[in-house]
Amino acid sequence: MTSSPSSELDPDYALSAYDYELTTDRIAQDPVTPRDTSRLFVIDRDRNIQHQHFYDLPNFLQAGDLLVFNNTKVIPARMYGHKQSGVPVEILLMEPVGHDRWLALVKPGKRLPIGSTIIFAENVKATVEGIETTTRARELQFHIPTGADLDKIIDQLGTVPLPPYVTDSHTDPDRYQTIYAEISGAIAAPTAGLHFTESLFQKLADMGIYTSFVTLHVGIGTFRPVEVEDITQHVMHNEWCEVTEATIAKIKNTKANGGRVIGVGSTVARSLENSNFQAFKGKTNLMIYPGYEWKVLDGMITNFHLPKSTLLMMVSSFLGKDGREFLMSAYKEAIAKEYRFYSFGDAMLILR
Repeated sequence: MTSSPSSELDPDYALSAYDYELTTDRIAQDPVTPRDTSRLFVIDRDRNIQHQHFYDLPNFLQAGDLLVFNNTKVIPARMYGHKQSGVPVEILLMEPVGHDRWLALVKPGKRLPIGSTIIFAENVKATVEGIETTTRARELQFHIPTGADLDKIIDQLGTVPLPPYVTDSHTDPDRYQTIYAEISGAIAAPTAGLHFTESLFQKLADMGIYTSFVTLHVGIGTFRPVEVEDITQHVMHNEWCEVTEATIAKIKNTKANGGRVIGVGSTVARSLENSNFQAFKGKTNLMIYPGYEWKVLDGMITNFHLPKSTLLMMVSSFLGKDGREFLMSAYKEAIAKEYRFYSFGDAMLILR
């Protein structure tokens, strides 16, 4: 059952107004092959809806448009070990916070207080040396052989972490990477980019459509649940991003020549809006919800998002006035048309 928004809050700011019902059979467990044969739910600037396939994307773009991608690469962030007592332990690396030191979510958390040791291999251990207050993540100091490289050890011992709603996947882990993934650091893929193929890139280039890249290492902030009814009180967890001078130059040139800047994914949207037409390198906790004044993007490609998620709020904002109501109606249509949802699911193109 969906819940009703609080009568005291503007529904655009009420968490319960972003709820919807989805049966488990609509949650994609594996991606389609080829990647660009996924479906594409198109919303044009007049809010007309079309049902297409991703390989039809060029039909909605024009020469001089700029597509901006997130070139982050998912690391094998899920690792398994055990306590000295033999109790199994699972960790999800979140971000490095020092030399051979990582912030990580751990299971079972209650049994891993400060001072605990986790054993991953004969010569690979980690001690819990702190607890982050917001997420309850542990600061893990790794102990590895002298001269060893922790990144290489993580590559050897870790696995790519699929989202928790992907419970029965048979796909190769490489399919949870975009074909242009380059800079390691994310714990989840920028899933809007999973639909692109080399042949589609070539077709876009032949049309005179430009490309550029930002880097945002998708972290817990993108997925952390909103736990307050008034969404304006939610605080996003910081995520590292970089927008280069070269990308900013391409954006400004595109705008000056009448082209459109289209972000491939919510992570690109956050990165570019955070940058505000300036090069940027650092952390961002920008949260976008209805009422936000968009500065950079003219279009967005995105997947279908979880109920009550900050991503749903961002897309509502992007649709402008009454965007939330329109988006929730569009989601109902997508469900009725049997679109596939979430990370391995279908895509949406929104043009403003």
